[in-house]
Amino acid sequence: MSTLLVKNASVLVSMDDRQREIPEGGLFVRDGLIEQVGVSSELPQTADEVLDLKGALLLPGLVNTHHHFYQTLTRAVPAAQDANLFHWLKTLYPIWGRMTPEDIFISTQTALAELALSGCTTAADHLYLFPNGARLDDEIAAAQEMGMRLQASRGSMSLGESKGGLPPDGVVDTEENILRDSQRLIQRYHDPKAGAFVQIVLAPCSPFSVTGELMKQSAALARESGVHLHTHLAETEDEQEFCLQKFGYRPVPYMQSVDWVGEDVWFAHAVYANEQEVQTFARTGCGVAHCPSSNMRLASGIAPVKEYLAAGVKVGLGVDGSASNDSSHMLGEVRQAMLLARLKEGITGFSRSDDPGRKLMTAREALRLATRGGAAVLGRSDIGSLEVGKCADFCAIDLNRLDYAGALHDPVAAAVFCHPVRVDTTYVGGKPVVREGRLVPVDEDKLVERHNRAARRLLSGE
Repeated sequence: MSTLLVKNASVLVSMDDRQREIPEGGLFVRDGLIEQVGVSSELPQTADEVLDLKGALLLPGLVNTHHHFYQTLTRAVPAAQDANLFHWLKTLYPIWGRMTPEDIFISTQTALAELALSGCTTAADHLYLFPNGARLDDEIAAAQEMGMRLQASRGSMSLGESKGGLPPDGVVDTEENILRDSQRLIQRYHDPKAGAFVQIVLAPCSPFSVTGELMKQSAALARESGVHLHTHLAETEDEQEFCLQKFGYRPVPYMQSVDWVGEDVWFAHAVYANEQEVQTFARTGCGVAHCPSSNMRLASGIAPVKEYLAAGVKVGLGVDGSASNDSSHMLGEVRQAMLLARLKEGITGFSRSDDPGRKLMTAREALRLATRGGAAVLGRSDIGSLEVGKCADFCAIDLNRLDYAGALHDPVAAAVFCHPVRVDTTYVGGKPVVREGRLVPVDEDKLVERHNRAARRLLSGE
C-alpha cells in the first residue's frame, strides 16, 4: 500500500456538490484513491510521498471528452487552413491514409503529453481510420506508457465515396471487419470497474461516413457488452443537408431512428440542435462534447450550450482533433468555452438587455464543464472532482508567475480568465505524469523530434 499527502494549496477546488473551495487545502491518498480532503493542518502529516503545493491552485484533473490524437501530425496543413469541415476532411483524408502504426503511437503520446501539461488526466479519443496495419491497440499501448486514463473509441468508416459517403474508398473498411474488431477490443481491453485506465467505446465516425446498418449493429453490440457509444453529430449545416437528402431526417431524429439515444451515448459538437432536439437529449440522457475551438476554426457555428445546460443535458468539453484546433490545451479549451458562450450571448442581445436574470457563463461554470461535466458525459462517477473515494487525479498551477500577477484576489477565476499556461503538476491515480512543469513518462524533446520527423514524412508523401 502506498500513500500520498498533498498539502498547502492556496486553494483546493473540490468540484463536489457543495462546490467547496478550501484555502490551504490538501488531500490524503491511499493506493490511488482519495481518503481525505480538507484543510492541510487537519490531514495526516506523514505519507510515503509528500507533495507541497504552497502557492498553487489545486484542481480536479480535467476530462477531455473528444479528441483525434493522430491529427497532431497534420496541424496547420496549408491546404486545410481556411476550409470548412467537408473541404477540410477531403484535403486531409489522403494524408491520413499514409499513417503507420508507429505514427499512431507517436501521435498518441504527443497529444497526451500536451493534454497532461494542460491539466488533463482523462481523455476520450476517437480513432476512426486504420491504414497500413494500424490498430487501436497502438494507441492503447502509447496511453499506458503515459499513465493517463483513456476512453479508447473504436471509430469506423464504412461509407466510401462510391456508395455516396464523403471519405475516399481507400480509408473505409467493411462492416464485418469493423464489428469483429470492435468485439475483440472490448474483450481484450475494456475495464468496467471504477478506477479503470482503459475503457473501450464504439464510435462509428459520422452520418456521412457510415451506414445506418452499422450504426444499429454497433449500438446493439455496445449494449450487449456494456460499453458506451460516441459519434460526431450536427456539426455543420452541410451535415444537416446531407442527412435530410440521404436519410430523410435531420441529424438528431436520424440518431433516434438507428437506436442511438440513451444514457450510454454522447455526441461530439451538436451545434445544430433545435429546441425539440435539445429536449430529446435531456429526456433520453444523451451527452454532448462541446468543442469550441474546433467549431470556430472550421467556422461550423456555436453550440447552444446555455440551452443544453438549462434543459439538464450533460455537457463536457473536447479539444477535438489537433488539425481542427491545432492544440490539445485542455485548460485553454475551458477559457474558449467561457468566451464563446459570452459571445453567443452578445450576438443574441445581452449588451442591450436590461433583464437582471440574464447571466454570462462564469469561470467556475466553465471549469465544471471540464471536470464534473466531462465525467458525466463519459459515464464515469469515479473522476471529475476531489472527493473521498474518487480517483486521485488532479492538477496544480503555481500562481506566483507573471501570468497571474494582479489576479490573486480570485485565483480560481484567474486560471480561466488569464491566458492559459502549462500546469506545474498533474497526477493520475496518485502517480505523477507532470512534475515541476516537466513530463515524467517521456522525454519531451525526444518526443517532439520523433513526432516532427513523422509529420514531415506524411506531408511529403514519402
